[in-house]
Amino acid sequence: MTTRLYTHPIYLEHLMPAGHPERPDRLRAIERALDDEPFEALDRVEAPEGDEQTILLVHPEPFVEDIRLRVPEEGLVRIDGDTVVSPNSWRAAITAIGAANAAVDDVFTGKADNVFVASRPPGHHAEKTTAMGFCLFNNAAIAARYAQRRHGAERVAIVDWDVHHGNGTQDIFWNDPSVLYCSTHQMPLFPGTGAKSETGAGNIVNAPLAPDTGSDLFREAFRSRVLPALDNFAPDLIIISAGFDAHHRDPLAEINLTEADFDWATGQLMDRAARHSSNRLVSLLEGGYDLHGLAFSVAAHVTRLMKG
Repeated sequence: MTTRLYTHPIYLEHLMPAGHPERPDRLRAIERALDDEPFEALDRVEAPEGDEQTILLVHPEPFVEDIRLRVPEEGLVRIDGDTVVSPNSWRAAITAIGAANAAVDDVFTGKADNVFVASRPPGHHAEKTTAMGFCLFNNAAIAARYAQRRHGAERVAIVDWDVHHGNGTQDIFWNDPSVLYCSTHQMPLFPGTGAKSETGAGNIVNAPLAPDTGSDLFREAFRSRVLPALDNFAPDLIIISAGFDAHHRDPLAEINLTEADFDWATGQLMDRAARHSSNRLVSLLEGGYDLHGLAFSVAAHVTRLMKG
């Protein structure tokens, strides 16, 4: 099983105000964790800068240009109360998209069986025309559309286990039965979407979790809602919106998972990828704001990807 890792130093240059949870230290913690001996076999590749035209597969051009124009030459600019850009944010965002699309190329051409992309800014809160929740552009949605346009994928599944609901991904694919979106997330919690009744064109599967949910109920939600939906859909590609903020140490939520739960969920999705999509699986970093919980969880996730 060949597992590729994409990352890039530019992601550290997407700067935040002091005390902001989505900070460059998140990637430094991941890099330290993946520098350990068990990860020597990782196929490490520097993330390429993306083709800006691929953003338009998901987001309209006026919105994209508005984000570009708001990136400052110096200092920090707030897009909203939570979402901030700095001078290198545009290049970081484009390189996050480039890595996601390169990962799609890799799994369709056989260069890798699966890929983990350690990038920032994250993406799953970015709606068609709204940047929010630390997110500028929706990396997972762009990668899904890219897989369809570039590689002829008929059905793409996005599985989102970030503790916050991916309102952006749901918004983008609400009426599109060619993309399945499945999410486990705490509810109530930001951004306030993700009820079971939100089903789109039958392609949206939400599995909200109450505060203080632990391993058993998380795994049951996966078994009863996410995995059957994947089997019924039989995707050509699985993309994971891999947030690790459902870890019990995370300061922004109240779900009590451990790294063992992320290992288990990764294994379940790899089983489905083997069954339906010739092992094609791409994992994109979303949230995770306690540095120890994030590092341990990513290490467990990538270890499982490498085991096959």
